[in-house]
This record gives sequence, structure tokens and C-alpha cells, in this order.
Amino acid sequence: MPIVVRLDVMLAQRKMRSKELAEAIGITEANLSLLKSGKVRGVRFDTLARICAVLDCQPGDLLAYEPGDAATGAQETGGATPGAGAGRPAGRRRAGAADDAADEAGAADV
Repeated sequence: MPIVVRLDVMLAQRKMRSKELAEAIGITEANLSLLKSGKVRGVRFDTLARICAVLDCQPGDLLAYEPGDAATGAQETGGATPGAGAGRPAGRRRAGAADDAADEAGAADV
């Protein structure tokens, strides 16, 4: 995914441990770890706001857009991604397919 989470960099700059941040914003360390690694489908604005308040930063300090990130293997040209479903146009999935794929990959909403 071209969205890169830079939470670990901000934590290092603030000399704060993940455990401290998780406690301060009211989420589990496991969910914070998923967020740090970029293995989440989304971040609630209130969670992002609490992180920014504790770390005294802006959302742009935590998230970056880097086009062409090869980590996912998806092409920038709009090609079908694995699991999109055979016989369906690229980008068109059955209802719930994205949730199924994310659940299988261990992704979660934070």
C-alpha cells in the first residue's frame, strides 16, 4: 500500500515506548503494533487525534504517501489484486471480500 505509517519514527523522536502510547490513547499494545507495522485497513480519526495529542504532532508526521511501494505487489496501473475474484472486472469484488481477505491476513481496524 502506498500509505506508509511512520509511528515508530515519531515514538523514537519522543523517546516513548509503544506500551506507554497504547496506555495513553486507550488501545491495546497488539493493535498499536498492527498500526505501526501498517497491517491495518484503517485508522479511526479519534484514534489518530489521540495519538497526535499525546505525541504532539500532526497526522502528516505519522502517515506518508509513497507511490510505487512494492510491498504489496499491486500494480499502479489498476491491475487486479489477488483475491479480487475470477471473472470480475478489476476493482470489483463481492460484498465482504475485502473484509475476508483482511481477516485472513490478520489486518484490523484500529
